[in-house]
Order: sequence, then structure tokens, then C-alpha cells
Amino acid sequence: MIDDISIRYLDSFTDKNLIDPILIEGLPGIGQVGKLVAEYIIHMLSAEKIGEIHSIYLPPQVILEENGIARLPRNEIYLYKAPDRHILFLVGDFQSTSNEGHYLMSDAYLDVAQELGVKRIYTLGGFGVGHLVNGPRVLGAINREELKKEIEEAGVTFERDEPGGGIIGAAGLLLGLGSIRGIDAICLMGETSGYLVDPMSAANVLAALSKLIGVPVDPTQLNDRAAEMERVVEGLIEGEKLQRDDELRYIG
Repeated sequence: MIDDISIRYLDSFTDKNLIDPILIEGLPGIGQVGKLVAEYIIHMLSAEKIGEIHSIYLPPQVILEENGIARLPRNEIYLYKAPDRHILFLVGDFQSTSNEGHYLMSDAYLDVAQELGVKRIYTLGGFGVGHLVNGPRVLGAINREELKKEIEEAGVTFERDEPGGGIIGAAGLLLGLGSIRGIDAICLMGETSGYLVDPMSAANVLAALSKLIGVPVDPTQLNDRAAEMERVVEGLIEGEKLQRDDELRYIG
């Protein structure tokens, strides 16, 4: 019988004494912004997978791999050993399908963070604005006032009314629940339409995050994807404009 939430470290992960570790969360969400950023960094830094998380709170389905083999959905933990610190990444297939599951899984993620000595968490996500965006901003949220200046210096914007509806899922709960445990947490949200996978927004979040963690990550491949998406967005915006003009001519 599967546990409600099961956390398993790989046999290759034997040394849990990490140096000044931070955790970066990039689970699926609006525009897949956080997922794009975290998985891109993992790829570019060749981070090592160290653990898997399975849960009954993930969707009741299996994932089909390219070879046709089915597996349960899971979230994963990766580790990158920078010269002066260790960076953990939380990525995966899904977030919880229930409100209760969001809380319980976020609490389990914090258990992992505390076990491994994490004192700061960065959560990544998209801020859906409901329309196509050129030059998306990076909006921020923090769980301690003293963090604000540092985040603003990295080019992150704080707006009183944005996001108006709060931050849903792990990206938000890790801030709130982390505060209870005395863990600093910062959320970086890339402005996005919410309609499309958004590498433009992800590229801007990556730039801000790289400044904050002090680890350079070559953005070229993500910027190339962003440039392609920008051309797509420009075409869609032009299409919307032509449609509105046609509607106005029809009304006139």
C-alpha cells in the first residue's frame, strides 16, 4: 500500500551534510514558468537527482515514458554542488489535486528542507494576467520584511495589489508554512498570459534568480526559446488587432 506521502532518497545520496543549502521550487503552474526555470537550471548545471516523492495527493494516473513504460507520477529532488554552497531543486510532474494535499505536501517539502539544513527557499511561478504580454515583469513576495531590499535590487517588482488573489499551491504555501518554521522564503513570479507555456517570462525569472543565488547560468538556450515565443506572441497580438478592426468595421 502506498503511503499518503512517500519521500525516498537515492542510494547514491549518502552525505546529507550540505554546505549553506538553499532550495529552489519549480513545480508545474501558470505558464509553466517555475517548471521551465528550475528544469533549465538543472539541465545547464548537470544537477544530480537525489530523491523522489510519491503521493496519493497527486493525480490518479500513470505517466507513459517514451519507451511505453508506465510509471506513477512523482516529484523529484535534485542537488547541485556549487563551490561555496549546495543548491537543492524541487521539480516534478504535478502539484496536489486537493486543498488538503497542497498543505500536506508543502509540509513534507519543508520536512526535507529542514532535514537537509535549508535556511532559505526560492519558489518560482507565473503571475497570470489574462492577456498576452511583451516584456513581462518579475513580481515578488517574501515571508520576512528584511528580504525585500535584496529582492528589489535584483530587479524584482513589488506591487500592492498584485497578485490580488494570493499565491496558490506550493509556491505560496512554502512562504507561509516556512515562516512558521523560521525558514526565509521568496517567491519570484513571471508575468504571463497563462494561456501558453511561457519561456519569455521564464527567461526574466531566471535572470533575477541568478543574481539572487550568485550562480551564473548561461541563458542562451532559454533566450532562444523566448525569442521564438515572442514572435508567436507578436503574431497573436497582431491577429487580435486585425480581428478587433474587422469587428469595428462590421459595427460601423
